[in-house]
Amino acid sequence: MSTRKTVLLIGGVDAHVDRFTALGVKIVLIQHPDKVTEHQMRAVDVLLVVDYTDWDTVRPYAEAARAVHGVDAVVSLTEPGLNPASRLGDLFGLTDGRRYEVSRRMRDKWLMRRRLADRGLPVPHTAQVSDRASLDAFGERAGYPFIVKPVSTTAGFGLLRAESPRDLDRVWARVRELDGGRTDRGSTMFTVDGFLMESYIDGPEFSVEALSFAGRHVVVAVTEKLTAEEHFAELGHAVPARLSGTDRQRLTGAVEEFLTAMGVTDGPSHTEIRLSSRGPVVIESHNRLGGGHIVDLVEAAYGIDMIAYGAAWPLGLVEPLAAPPEPKAAAAMRAVVREPGTVTAVSGVERVRARPDVLAAQVSVRPGDTVRPLGDNWDRLGSVVVTAADTDSAVELCERLVRQEIRIRVEPAAAPVPARAA
Repeated sequence: MSTRKTVLLIGGVDAHVDRFTALGVKIVLIQHPDKVTEHQMRAVDVLLVVDYTDWDTVRPYAEAARAVHGVDAVVSLTEPGLNPASRLGDLFGLTDGRRYEVSRRMRDKWLMRRRLADRGLPVPHTAQVSDRASLDAFGERAGYPFIVKPVSTTAGFGLLRAESPRDLDRVWARVRELDGGRTDRGSTMFTVDGFLMESYIDGPEFSVEALSFAGRHVVVAVTEKLTAEEHFAELGHAVPARLSGTDRQRLTGAVEEFLTAMGVTDGPSHTEIRLSSRGPVVIESHNRLGGGHIVDLVEAAYGIDMIAYGAAWPLGLVEPLAAPPEPKAAAAMRAVVREPGTVTAVSGVERVRARPDVLAAQVSVRPGDTVRPLGDNWDRLGSVVVTAADTDSAVELCERLVRQEIRIRVEPAAAPVPARAA
């Protein structure tokens, strides 16, 4: 009788499939129709193509797959699959029965804030947007600026900043435009299901990449975020973050406390946190791996393949990390951004990609494409990922390659011609 284990994988990318293939397990993949790749069709043992974000659709397919193939673990390493995977794991009796509850708390920013407040952990002033008047009331109570964001989308989509009462008409109009619809760029697999208001949190931003093993949290890396105040797009990441030992301990301690309070016990997590004037404050967190090439940075700097751990741990095929790893190098990612307009030429990408210190380089635009004003992560044009001996060198190299070696010529948008008076 075969002892080969079977994973029911919900969504994901080719790299996720590859890690399960390396484990030698049977892969039953439930993939969204918009996300199927030729590689996945060849690599998995069973492929079921359905909209797994719809519970009534995915449940019968998953139950049939379990009945036919047997399932030892239900796993997702991608944001849209987290809730259905945890819900199926609970349904099949493969978890402690509380994974879906925890996953919902992590994905729903309102539930997250309520949970933290109940546990006595630091939270900003927070309230749900109910109508236009709720914006005024929040501004009077919490002050300005404050942030308005969807309860459960990702990558900075729909984030708004109210600088003063004069901004509230604009903010309310955008809330009404987006609420109840699908995200319209990047991934269309998320529904905007309400908005949250939060007081602005000052200070530099970081993310903490962790792996949890039966309730024990091991911080693998602290990632320094390269950001700008005028928009919500992340301009880059660097590891190890340039921090004093004391500040690093403050951040990692706050994240370990946060994960415990949220009920996270197993698997990868990516927690965005600011080192504010009032101390570390969690912005949001995800029970998944970080995006923006963070897993590549972590592997280059620390030698830890977080995707492999995320795949193997639920199946009992890897030993837990005993302690946080020490860095052996540094790595950085820098987003490619340009001023708005129309792309007329692109060059230098292949030359940059061929460098031995470059881990990845890609540009998603070509001549004729429109460059939008930079608002969130979906407006970035590409990225470069490098490794170096230390973080300063990695950041400096990455910025030079993005600014000088990758050349994207953009024709600025013509200014509108003012109408003449009749």
